[in-house]
Amino acid sequence: MSPTIAETRLPLPGRRSGKVRDVYELPGAGGGAGRLLIVATDRISAFDVIMPTPVSGKGVLLTDVSVRWFGMIERLGLARTHLLSTDERELIGAGSPALDAGAARALAGRIMIARRCRVVPVECVARGYLDGSGWGEYQASGTVCGVALPRGLVRGDRLPEPIFTPATKEEMGRHDENIDFARACGVADEWLKRQGGALGSGLTGAALMERLRSMTLSIYGAAHAYAAERGLILADTKFEFGFEEGAAEPILVDEALTPDSSRYWDAAKWKPGGEQASFDKQFLREYLNGLTARGQWNKAAPGPELPADVVEGTRGRYEEVRRRLFG
Repeated sequence: MSPTIAETRLPLPGRRSGKVRDVYELPGAGGGAGRLLIVATDRISAFDVIMPTPVSGKGVLLTDVSVRWFGMIERLGLARTHLLSTDERELIGAGSPALDAGAARALAGRIMIARRCRVVPVECVARGYLDGSGWGEYQASGTVCGVALPRGLVRGDRLPEPIFTPATKEEMGRHDENIDFARACGVADEWLKRQGGALGSGLTGAALMERLRSMTLSIYGAAHAYAAERGLILADTKFEFGFEEGAAEPILVDEALTPDSSRYWDAAKWKPGGEQASFDKQFLREYLNGLTARGQWNKAAPGPELPADVVEGTRGRYEEVRRRLFG
């Protein structure tokens, strides 16, 4: 069993801490391009708030699921990914003071050594079913991120075809915002200008978002089919993409198709018209919604301490996703 790790403070430069992952800079292998060390901790967040109670082993589960999906995505030729290695022994001797074998071993199973990329500041979301924020928007306007949907759909319905619904990628503590495709193109345009021509002078925001939409939906389609064969519905998921230095083609970064970034349902229990039997953070969200309804939490930081049954229930659902997908 991996030790519970809620936070890391490694003697490596460039530390950045997100909702789940701590990221550090690593020198390039053999004098090559610089790399990143990504450590998946056992932190868990909901409603963009990090909970004070870690879910032991969650970082190892997330890393294992991501790495398996990254391998499949590359084998199918759907995208290149940022993943270079998961071997913690490559960290021995890194840092100042240098990491020893024991310190490296404590990170086993929860690290990715990755290509350093310029990350496009748009969350690329694919939805094949109607739920979550998409369900709320549909009830109000009949659309999801500007995509018009048929009338009369109910929560949990399968959409006629998967749709691409981008979102802004906000700093921690601020909520990501669903946006339409045109606005995503504008965000991408502004980002490209800030790159100072590093990605080539001919690339436009619209062309970039067209490419990312195609990649997102292709990966979702393949993953949905794979999950369906194993009794799971992949209702929706989100990806991030970036560019290696000097590269003209985006690659998949961050994580892939984990229960943190995706909505997985039990196919045998799928029944449109309400909440579905899920294997993701929805279990935690429902507990927190109950606190909010009783006036015990306002969905702002700090988050509440989580009781043992909620921690165990969350971990159990994550473990079930991994078991069903990969044995």
